[in-house]
Amino acid sequence: MADSAPRAAAFDQGYFDRYYEDPRTRVHGKKEVAALARGVTGMVRWLGGDLRAVLDVGAGAGLFRDWCKAHVRELETYVSVDVSTYACKTYGHIRRDIARWRSRRSFDLVVCQGVLPYLDDAAAARAIENLAAMCRGFLYLEAITRRDYRMVCDREKTDGTVHLRTGAWYRRALGAHFVSMGSGLHYIKSGPLQFYELELPART
Repeated sequence: MADSAPRAAAFDQGYFDRYYEDPRTRVHGKKEVAALARGVTGMVRWLGGDLRAVLDVGAGAGLFRDWCKAHVRELETYVSVDVSTYACKTYGHIRRDIARWRSRRSFDLVVCQGVLPYLDDAAAARAIENLAAMCRGFLYLEAITRRDYRMVCDREKTDGTVHLRTGAWYRRALGAHFVSMGSGLHYIKSGPLQFYELELPART
């Protein structure tokens, strides 16, 4: 695919019914997303981060947003965006393509789940640059790799029509802007926080 726009047309009701709504075929439901959101926000707080402003990229059914609005008391701003016209209309997001869009605002936490594998290498690299530009604190990133699809993913619940890159590709692109905290959590290098050595991955 040349860029992210043609693929966006496929994120229709059928896609969301299969991967978000149908309990038999969806990847995660409310219970799983609640556990994830609790873990991510808990670690951000533990590591000294703020949660006043959150950006959710590829917000899907809005489950992460809904949990945060119900449980993060200090939350002032939550911006949820998606490239899918159907998702925006159904779940109340703003339509944006992260490979082309960059807000002038910055956010304490940026959440990006399952978006980058749908983009080709050039578009994914631009998306990471945009994510970094809008992040003043933590990024939670979920993106399946070639290894994940081969060894971990449930093929019945995973869309395989994506760009399956190596984990090394993502680490190189993210490493220009972020420090990896593990478990999908990253911290912007320009941020003020300092971390204990054993909170960070071993240097290789």
